[in-house]
Amino acid sequence: MHYISTRGQAPTLPFEDAMLTGLARDGGLYVPETWPRLSTADIAALAGLPYEEAAFRIMRPFIGDAFTDDAFRACLSRAYASFGHVARCPLRQMADNTFLLELFHGPTLAFKDVAMQLIGQMFEHVLARRGARVTIVGATSGDTGSAAIEAFRGLAAVDVFILFPLCRVSEVQSRQMTTPSEANVHALAIEGDFDAAQARVKDMFNDFAFRDSVALAGINSINWARVLAQVVYYFTSAVALGAPHRAVSFTVPTGNFGDIFAGYVARAMGLPIERLVIATNHNDILHRTLATGAYATEAVRPSISPSMDIQVSSNFERALFDVYDREGAAVSQLMADQKARGRFDLSQGALERLRGVFASGRASEEETAAAIARARAETGELVCPHTAVGLHVAREHAAADPATPMVVLATAHAAKFPDAVEAATGIRPALPARMADLMERPERMTEIPDDLSAIEALIRDRITTGAGA
Repeated sequence: MHYISTRGQAPTLPFEDAMLTGLARDGGLYVPETWPRLSTADIAALAGLPYEEAAFRIMRPFIGDAFTDDAFRACLSRAYASFGHVARCPLRQMADNTFLLELFHGPTLAFKDVAMQLIGQMFEHVLARRGARVTIVGATSGDTGSAAIEAFRGLAAVDVFILFPLCRVSEVQSRQMTTPSEANVHALAIEGDFDAAQARVKDMFNDFAFRDSVALAGINSINWARVLAQVVYYFTSAVALGAPHRAVSFTVPTGNFGDIFAGYVARAMGLPIERLVIATNHNDILHRTLATGAYATEAVRPSISPSMDIQVSSNFERALFDVYDREGAAVSQLMADQKARGRFDLSQGALERLRGVFASGRASEEETAAAIARARAETGELVCPHTAVGLHVAREHAAADPATPMVVLATAHAAKFPDAVEAATGIRPALPARMADLMERPERMTEIPDDLSAIEALIRDRITTGAGA
């Protein structure tokens, strides 16, 4: 299995190099040359398997000879050993036709752990074999950063720098990034929003002199391995609800399009997914794009679901690559238009192909709060505001197709957003016992301007001197 860039000008790479590279050198994102297919019998055989074994079978066609079977199984075993539920990603019924896929049982209580814990193990294995060291740089709207720090903290061959928007993540999210004491992790609060942080990360990857001098690697969902690890729970949940003998739909709270693109990959592999529903908050660029065909950025407005406060959805480029028949030049032009004008317009054919797979909806702040309250009243469950966005959007789509189960991705534990949950329900969700002292732990954080030169200089200094944040 080899990987090609969505913009068509970067070298073709095997899995291992695509994983370590992250962003392609032409600015594009890596995708497989072809989508592997699982047969109906292969999918049916996933029923009842431990999560790790299902992950092995689903991911194996993508990784080629980068890992032996024994080495890959060992990575999977170590990655999920710390999860707080034996099923890793269990389902919970919320209504006659609606189910929550709980993705928050990992060490930082968010869905990013499902991929990040595995990537940490895979990076460590590959770097030890190569005798190499890398500098990981990531941007986060809240959960990616804490999951990355948890996955890579203390590893000998990695320095981790996470940029997050100052005062625009929840207190729990912030402290999960700023309280680890290991010298190889660095929490950088940037003066700007998530889109600014993400843009600076992409700028660093496109500064080839800097990129090569510090051996830059990426762990945002621009990294193909991140998306691949998320494909697994689409299969395990769908099979639990009757696939491949019945179709299943999914509603996905998403800002950067990575989690829902994993569902697109599962569908391309043969999983019978009836509909992938994009759920957005009032920063609804993906919903507007599907409705109008125009991808037009606006100012980011803070919300009670801050991990979705995004206007530049990086992984949407991967979907565009497919609906434009994998023409890198067409995707490059769209991305150039977006950078120059803040917008691009989809061709009618591309828009219809997207609409053939995806639906969408949005939730206002009031609707999100109401969905949190309704979940508590009807099921006794406390849900985070991002999950509530998904539940709100899913209601209409599930009602329109009562024969098809609707799975809503529950992306984070309610305790990561206690203020929003308490405001909606009157109940303040508690952190698990292992994190009860989080607010008392000492913090290590550096505030930094939205300036590429300043950020690069800080990274060079930290990896040279070994100084902590």
